[in-house]
Amino acid sequence: MEINGDGLILLKQGAEARVFYSSFVGRKSVVKERFSKKYRHPSLDSKLTLKRLNAEARCMTKARRLGVATPVLYFVDPVLHTLTFEYVEGPAIKDVFLEFGLNGVVEERLEDIATQIGDAIGKLHDGGLIHGDLTTSNMLIRSGTNQLVLIDFGLSFTSTLPEDKAVDLYVLERALVSMHSSCGNVMDRILAAYRKSSKQWSSTLNKLAQVRQRGRKRTMVG
Repeated sequence: MEINGDGLILLKQGAEARVFYSSFVGRKSVVKERFSKKYRHPSLDSKLTLKRLNAEARCMTKARRLGVATPVLYFVDPVLHTLTFEYVEGPAIKDVFLEFGLNGVVEERLEDIATQIGDAIGKLHDGGLIHGDLTTSNMLIRSGTNQLVLIDFGLSFTSTLPEDKAVDLYVLERALVSMHSSCGNVMDRILAAYRKSSKQWSSTLNKLAQVRQRGRKRTMVG
């Protein structure tokens, strides 16, 4: 665990951003810093980084308006290119599912989580919002309430196209197959909840079948 000069505790670092644990007006918070790309012209880099920062903030806020739980956004800093938002206490779905793999599946809890995931994605998609990075690392279970919370809207965008919605679901399906096969076919449970949540589920799932077929062909070709 790394602590920088501002007292921020580094939680993780990716290709596009660093994520820190911090405090905001006495509340536990997370600071996400989108860092500059040295290979880009400084003024262009600043404009692109700020555009992506604002897009992420808008998508996170829109998701909440659509009835999907996300961390509360506290502050956007256009100069330092940071977002400050609520620190959510609770495990990632990834860790819950890995625990199931080690110690056995708790059916009732798995069903509840899968239902919440499908319901949340259905609300996003019907509202024209694509998450863009639906993995079990980007889903938390809030301690005390067992509420699903979606995080990391850094790749999110708005779209009403069934193709984009289907790819969103396919990314999640591949993540589940590669990381959590010991939990059984969780995706079937998620899609059952998605059908109940989304009024536009039919066109999306028809397109998902096509996306899966393309994925299989790519795998066969190598």
